[in-house]
Amino acid sequence: MKPVLFTPAYLAQCYSSSYAEAQQKFKEHTCNQLNHSFYQEFTYRETGPNGEPLITAVSWQGDVDAACVLVLQSATHGVEGFAGSAIQIDCLQTLTRETLPAGVAVLYIHAINPYGFAWLRRVNEDGVDLNRNFVDFKQPLPHNTGYEQLASNILPAKLSDWEGATQKLNDYRDEFGQQAFELAVSGGQYQFADGLFYGGTQPSQSRVNLEQIIVDFELQKRQSVAVIDIHSGLGPFAYGEVICDHPPGSIGVKRARQWYGDSVTEPALGSSTSVPKQGLIDYHWHQQLAERVCFVTLEFGTYSIEQMFEVLRKDHFLHRKTVDWFAHETQQIKHEIRRIFYPGTTDWQEMVLMRGRQCVHQALYGLSN
Repeated sequence: MKPVLFTPAYLAQCYSSSYAEAQQKFKEHTCNQLNHSFYQEFTYRETGPNGEPLITAVSWQGDVDAACVLVLQSATHGVEGFAGSAIQIDCLQTLTRETLPAGVAVLYIHAINPYGFAWLRRVNEDGVDLNRNFVDFKQPLPHNTGYEQLASNILPAKLSDWEGATQKLNDYRDEFGQQAFELAVSGGQYQFADGLFYGGTQPSQSRVNLEQIIVDFELQKRQSVAVIDIHSGLGPFAYGEVICDHPPGSIGVKRARQWYGDSVTEPALGSSTSVPKQGLIDYHWHQQLAERVCFVTLEFGTYSIEQMFEVLRKDHFLHRKTVDWFAHETQQIKHEIRRIFYPGTTDWQEMVLMRGRQCVHQALYGLSN
């Protein structure tokens, strides 16, 4: 008989079926905790598909003067927020001021990209991938030659061209290899505003909000900060990979390995399911906090990368025009993209919470020591 790891009722408390439900649960669990010192909301100009307001919610747990801070961040890639929100809500129910290590506090950033979460997209309200948006826009923008070569095939002009365009993408992969293909497609691009993995031409509202959060909570003055940015979609089903994009050999990498163990992977060394990318949110934390911060991405695997790219192409093609949320075509694509980034099966949900708890406790122990 399969052992019961989490009761169905508890899983239902942590996981949500939509952004609106996740935001409501996060707020309720935060406000019900007497050990929370602060709650704040950042609002956005857009609304969700049912007219719901879009909010990035921020909560602080523990001593406001704590020397060390664990930051738990969800929904950098919108639709990937289901896992991150669940881990945050689980922590709200299991961590208390009394059980936190002395001198350590927790900062929750819930739904940093609420538009993508609500509309089941990886990108924000402007079609920008937040995790490619952290470049210096005062400098010449990076140029992705590979994406430029593939752009018309990644998003063909007509659906009737889809099959031929897909074959050309496969031909590129066969000729140059999987890593070169992923670098071209997902490494980040700044020329095609309706394309995949587009970094934008200016700081997004989510980026501006994050910069303000870092200032508001005086994170640059803390002794040590651990950031766990929770994602889904890459890697083996339900496995939580700890990805570190600090420069190889740096203090950030050494600290990550000390805290999270030898399972830590590094894109720069080719040991990760993720290839190196432009404009990551990580880089802003590195720049702002330098050696004070240890930033990792906690990536939960789902299905194949080929399936992911295909559904992202379909979603971007759909959003080239005004979207009727209730249309059959829209709902088909949204059902598919949600499944790719949030399978929602009981075993996947359980494994995500278990790994989430493990990494959170590893970070807390590392900060306290």
